[in-house]
Amino acid sequence: MQANQSHERGEPLRLTERGWLTEDTMSKTSKVTVFLLVLLVAGCANLQPPKSKVEVPDKLRPGSNESLAMIVPAKGVQIYECRARKDPAGGYEWAFVAPEADLFDANGYRIGRHYAGPHWESADGSKILGTVKERADAPAADAIPWLLLTAKSVGPEGSFSKVTSVQRVSTVGGVAPKAGCSQAAAGIPARINYTADYYFFTSK
Repeated sequence: MQANQSHERGEPLRLTERGWLTEDTMSKTSKVTVFLLVLLVAGCANLQPPKSKVEVPDKLRPGSNESLAMIVPAKGVQIYECRARKDPAGGYEWAFVAPEADLFDANGYRIGRHYAGPHWESADGSKILGTVKERADAPAADAIPWLLLTAKSVGPEGSFSKVTSVQRVSTVGGVAPKAGCSQAAAGIPARINYTADYYFFTSK
């Protein structure tokens, strides 16, 4: 009766020894419910497959049985080394050695790394090994080519283990130096900054 009389006087309901819900508790419960619904909707939105942001030549398109699963931006270097030419002309040239880059998600958080092989390794330990299948000149000047690579898992199950093809697109920089390689510089490395987007495809 005391709780009802307080409510009639315009005072908020309070908890009683019987554990009745107050108006404040009900309000908080409603807010929590709305918050959880927002999270659920956001989670469903994140499940939507990513869409390609670039137009690629037909020869760089993966098989019709594959679909885009993840877009992974990368930032790092392409490593070259000054070496003697293998052809009869002699002389020296910058030879490609390996990439070395960090991989990020759409929000800019580091999720893995890219290195010699070429390998792409996730922070969860899963990794893939790529083999170049096709290449095309980059639209941007002085940028490394766009590529299509076949991929196979060479690590444990994880976020990268189902990837079957990789596109390297939207490249900036990374090309070998045009000068500075001679007998005196033999064996010296050059680390050239680059960025790119790696499109990971999986079987449908």
